[in-house]
Amino acid sequence: MQRNLLLFTFILFGAYSFAQEEIDNDQITFRRGEYLGVSIPLKDLPAADDSDDKEMAKDHQIRENRKRPEAVNPNALPYGIDPILQGSFGTTPLKAPIKNWDGQTGAFPPDPSGAAGPNHYIQAVNSKYRIYDKNGSPVTSSLNLSSLWAGSSNDGDPIVLYDRHADRWVITQFQISGNKILFAVSTTPDPTSTYYTYSFNMPTFPDYPKFSIWADGYYMTTNTGQKNLAAFQREKMLVGDPTAAMVGLNHAYSSHYGFKCILPADADGDLPPYGTPQYFFYFQDDSWNGVSQDQIKILKMEVDWNTPTNSTVSLHQTLYPAAFNSVFTTSWNDIVQKNSSQKLDAISSIFMFRAQYIRWSDYNTVMLCHVTDIDNNNTGGIRWYELREDQATGQFSVYQEGTYAPSDGDSRFVGSIAMDMNGSIGLAYSISGPNSFPSLGYTGRFPWQPLGQMWAQETIAVSGVSAQSGGNRFGDYSHMSLDPNGTTFWFTGEYIGTSGSRRTRIFSFEVQDFVGTPQTQLNESEMVAYVNNGDLNVELKNVQFDANVEIELFEMNGRSIRKGSGKIMGGMMKHVFDVNDLPAATYLVRVGNHDAQRVQKIIIQ
Repeated sequence: MQRNLLLFTFILFGAYSFAQEEIDNDQITFRRGEYLGVSIPLKDLPAADDSDDKEMAKDHQIRENRKRPEAVNPNALPYGIDPILQGSFGTTPLKAPIKNWDGQTGAFPPDPSGAAGPNHYIQAVNSKYRIYDKNGSPVTSSLNLSSLWAGSSNDGDPIVLYDRHADRWVITQFQISGNKILFAVSTTPDPTSTYYTYSFNMPTFPDYPKFSIWADGYYMTTNTGQKNLAAFQREKMLVGDPTAAMVGLNHAYSSHYGFKCILPADADGDLPPYGTPQYFFYFQDDSWNGVSQDQIKILKMEVDWNTPTNSTVSLHQTLYPAAFNSVFTTSWNDIVQKNSSQKLDAISSIFMFRAQYIRWSDYNTVMLCHVTDIDNNNTGGIRWYELREDQATGQFSVYQEGTYAPSDGDSRFVGSIAMDMNGSIGLAYSISGPNSFPSLGYTGRFPWQPLGQMWAQETIAVSGVSAQSGGNRFGDYSHMSLDPNGTTFWFTGEYIGTSGSRRTRIFSFEVQDFVGTPQTQLNESEMVAYVNNGDLNVELKNVQFDANVEIELFEMNGRSIRKGSGKIMGGMMKHVFDVNDLPAATYLVRVGNHDAQRVQKIIIQ
């Protein structure tokens, strides 16, 4: 194990030799973060004081950083009803949630975020975070966000990520004073233990930050006019290197109305190979000034850590999906609530967190969703997309899209979407309308079903029991993550409890095991990978179909180093790689095809 540690340290610290000076000009910001040291073990921190929520409510009433678009083009499409509306409920049976419990209460709004690891789930809301086991039992108190970073405040907009590629946890928040982004990266796989902590000074206030995991960095976007795309040195932060730096670049948001929120691609499964450009996604509505057609913009950012001034961002591609209407009101009074005149903010005109990215055998997928006004009457539906990237050309296309809005009179909004390793899609969201208090529900689809529809029955995870009063702020975002097992979705979002109380919920579900499902998935299969006498043995067991599969071995930075193929016969498949020449390290093994896959970590000693 000592050999592994020394080799890993050499790779991480030896990879970068850039100059020491900082750069801050109109084109680029390059600077080192302030290393704040190793935190106290989270299991030893004192419980949060709920009075902090009252302070958070004041900060999150400030709106000058969020601007609402106006529909200035009278000829904008669509005319009337959304052209790809799914106005009916799916009929494929969907099981009840696997786990389902109340999360933390939060500020106004709570901004819930959370992620699942092998044994734990971490949820963060505005002002607090908490660690649970995967049965929903808390293993820490509810903790102040500020407890992770010495001298910090509970300013909020937290994001939680589980970096499955390194088996580490990441927790972030912003700081209003000093325009800072705070990072905490766990020192071990145990989320209740200590964290390496960093503070990065940003050129302007980093409002509404959204994060992702990529091979060469943790990437961030912010609702700012300067340096709104940023990369942070993931490899150094994973080992607590005090010299970890960031690169920030500008993107000119031409024909964008002002709320500069785009999403960075967030890698599930195996990482893209080191050096793969990071992709960012946002959309433009033809009802906005200067936009001729509804479109999805894809940006490409390439970071050169050795010579930061060589880093670039450019427009990679523009896609043209079916027409949509993303404009609700200019007052944020969008979504109706049952038995109330108070309306809720739909969080319109932006993609909702996350832009999940998965590599397959011959293409890559990106999952995106946003709210649309389906009828020009402020009824919300979820427009969702599966983009596919051709691995040979690097070009994206819209593989399928749909607008989920069953015609019951209620709205679906503040959604989050992801795909599992079988190619099934899970979509979760808030529900509110004349028939429903603000609640949380979910649906999904199998890859073999006709495109553009959520064929699974809508399932209610938790029903709201009253309406929110006193303001229209709601959610601000939700968060769907994929369990390391590759098949379980975990979601956290906001609903309204008794007497208008703001509540969050955490639940998990799977889109599999339906009666009559075609046997083209690896639902109940078991993957085993082990090293014996210099051979890496990769086995699949209990597979319910015969198929050809590819077997691939990756370094942790995403570089492919071994490839093979096999055939599942009689429910089994076995493949052997000679790994005598490989250095001691942690690797990833992927088995699958364009329909389904499994990814497992393996240690070669």
